Amino acid sequence: MAELLPTKEAYIQALNQRHGEELQSRFSSATVAVCGLGGLGSNIAVSLARAGIGKLILIDFDRVDLTNLHRQQYKVSQIGMYKTEAMLDHLREINHFLELKAHTVRITEQNAAELLKDADIICEAFDDAKCKAMLVDIVFGTMQKKYLVAASGMAGLGSANSIKTRKIAERFYLCGDEASDVADGIGLVSSRVLLCAAHQAHMVLRILAEKFET
Repeated sequence: MAELLPTKEAYIQALNQRHGEELQSRFSSATVAVCGLGGLGSNIAVSLARAGIGKLILIDFDRVDLTNLHRQQYKVSQIGMYKTEAMLDHLREINHFLELKAHTVRITEQNAAELLKDADIICEAFDDAKCKAMLVDIVFGTMQKKYLVAASGMAGLGSANSIKTRKIAERFYLCGDEASDVADGIGLVSSRVLLCAAHQAHMVLRILAEKFET
């Protein structure tokens, strides 16, 4: 198996052919934190790993459950595993050269600064409104030089076109429809959650490319 793996040079060359050497160098030099590894976070992490981001910091305290499988990047064989451990296995298969740091903890006001200190960009991927608000407050209260890409509204079977990315403030972007709630209707649907996660991952790449939303 080992002899079938590409060299790092070959892997980077393949990414350079797709993204261009200068842009890929920006991706490869970046560190992105993904806070929460559920429907949003697991899909964000996969997209960024495929894009050749240099380092991902993965933060989640939860374990994989059967109810996660319809929208999250996990397998039946991973049920019961910590999401951090399951995601590490998955991402290493996608990008063997990706640098990974996992924290199997709940992010709090007390530990956030230490967990996120090395991140250039922070992705908020929680499913709890209080946790979302907490992270926004922490980042903008004590980490003004970091970018935050957050999400709000991705539930139901509403139009895919209602999922958008909007600049909220300097270094703060919000993805989603900003209206739908998991308590309304049928709740979370895999395709719409994936759309929102893709918006977040794409905004990360746009920030690194210095293509900012207005």
